[in-house]
Amino acid sequence: MAPKKILIIMSDSDHFPLHNTGTEGKTVPQPSGFFLMELAKPLQKILDAGYEVTFASPKGNEPKPDPLSESLIAFAGNFYERQRENELIERMKRENGFASPRKFSDISDEELESFAGVFIPGGHAPLADLGDDPELGRILKHFHAEHKPTAVICHGPYAFLSTKAAGDGQFAYKGYKITSWSDAEEKMMETMLRGEIDKVESNLRDAGADMVEGVGEKFGAITVDREVVSGGNPLAANALGDKFLEMLKS
Repeated sequence: MAPKKILIIMSDSDHFPLHNTGTEGKTVPQPSGFFLMELAKPLQKILDAGYEVTFASPKGNEPKPDPLSESLIAFAGNFYERQRENELIERMKRENGFASPRKFSDISDEELESFAGVFIPGGHAPLADLGDDPELGRILKHFHAEHKPTAVICHGPYAFLSTKAAGDGQFAYKGYKITSWSDAEEKMMETMLRGEIDKVESNLRDAGADMVEGVGEKFGAITVDREVVSGGNPLAANALGDKFLEMLKS
């Protein structure tokens, strides 16, 4: 029987670097974490389909939610939906080790064979510690080499850059069509926060990915290329979860 385990990649960080702030142009930590609905919506679908989940992060610290993703504005005022998603995370802390994820370095190549797919949610936190982690690069190169379904959303695709820090130093997703949080969306955030933010879209394009914008008429759309399904923002979370499951079954 095919394995029924999914690896979920989390950031350890509760902030991301905001550059060129203030009159002195300093880099300061800006509060962040995982974006609640980008994790919770696909996660619920994965669990409902009968898969076991394992959470992993660089150092094994408890993942923190992005404060913006906890606001009622993020849920368009739907208090009950927010409550359901927070209750899911609390259940993951009790039952699935969410509060103490596995360290990347503790997951052997042999253990990676037991996972059917990998999922990386967004929020700005991945900008802090996932883009240059060689152990994460090793992990992602396994899923890439084995053509195992790989789901990424919003800032999650930034983690793909870690493949340049592992093994042969090659970017594993060169030529892949990928949708991420766009530079245009990030520039709106920069205006709000009055600083500069590392760009997911530009960095992936510079590494060799073929970036597909998920804005305008395609806002909330997903992109599928080979084993990778990607979405640009929280509105893509449901479609991303559905497509990921479809890919796992096939």
